[in-house]
Amino acid sequence: MQKTRYVILDALRGFAILGIILANFPEFSLWTFSDPATWTATDKVTRAVQTFLVDGKFYTLFSILFGIGFSIQLAGADGRLCVFYRRMAVLFVIGLLHLCLLWSGDILMLYAVCGMLLPLFRNLPTKKILLCAGGLLLLPIFLDALFGTAPADPLEREQWRICALYGITQANFGTWLSDAGSYREVLQFLHQGGVERMWEFVIGHRFFKVLGLFLIGFAAGRERLYADIKGHALLLKRIFTYGLLLGIPLSAVYTWSSMSGHPLGRVAHETFYLLSVYPMGFAYAAGFALLFERSGEAPGWKLLSRPGRMACTNYLSQSVIGFILFYGIGFSLGNQVGLLGTELIALAVYALQVAFSFLWLRHFRFGPVEWVWRMLTYGQRLPLRIDP
Repeated sequence: MQKTRYVILDALRGFAILGIILANFPEFSLWTFSDPATWTATDKVTRAVQTFLVDGKFYTLFSILFGIGFSIQLAGADGRLCVFYRRMAVLFVIGLLHLCLLWSGDILMLYAVCGMLLPLFRNLPTKKILLCAGGLLLLPIFLDALFGTAPADPLEREQWRICALYGITQANFGTWLSDAGSYREVLQFLHQGGVERMWEFVIGHRFFKVLGLFLIGFAAGRERLYADIKGHALLLKRIFTYGLLLGIPLSAVYTWSSMSGHPLGRVAHETFYLLSVYPMGFAYAAGFALLFERSGEAPGWKLLSRPGRMACTNYLSQSVIGFILFYGIGFSLGNQVGLLGTELIALAVYALQVAFSFLWLRHFRFGPVEWVWRMLTYGQRLPLRIDP
């Protein structure tokens, strides 16, 4: 049971890492900043497929898995919350370095902040935790209706103030990184990018969304759904079925709204997001678990679990590889490939990560980042190499 539990969670993380790179690489390649008027027919079709199948769904899955992981860590803390909080503090620092030195799209800082709040919910009954989660996921709709973009406007003004210091304008915003001839220029862009990321968190209500998803994962972890998939098969089948029945048609509407510039307004678009992204993300998790239950001994699951066992390392290495491939101080491929080419590159990078993870974990206990993370958490040197 213990072995099965970890394989399913690690395999799900490996699957989530695939979706993360497909979602993030269009921004690394700078395609996200391109003018829609220049998109080819292939770009439009690829963008529609990506929005329908990927956008938000794997971030949902990744967040739920973090929540499950936190539930396991808190259960194993035996009341020593200081260890858990140190773990979150180290994760925050890792995310901060990622944000400031590599990529403005970091999510780890937000995960650390939301993770620090989970102990406040640990004594609540599971039903109340799920009610809190539902309220948090609904909250962005009401906030958009009440305040619109006003809470995020000061951050947007600050972002463009910083841009003006370096000569970053609307005209060169999408080409700055591909034209950058030095790391100093990259850091200038990352300076304004850090503020832009905070703007994205506020305008997208990411704090409430992530905390809500963490609580769903926390509840699932506490009920140990992953440890007895067969016993929870009926529940998982219902989540899978209703998730697709709701998610598929509304994902089509959400895709239309995203690609048309939110023609019905922010509140309607946020509603489409709620009713499409989350059900599809839940359906992905439930369907994956049911498929695993049927064929959990197949070698492919163990192969997929390898990148999941070192998910943080792979998440950060995707940023390093994207930096090298697309920025001007690397191979300068930014703005040189369309969206389809970008996603094919992402698939190739993920395949390399699977191979690297498989080889690495034959000789070492943890991924490199996971190893450092553990040592900083516990304040002691831990063995890395597997004893022959």
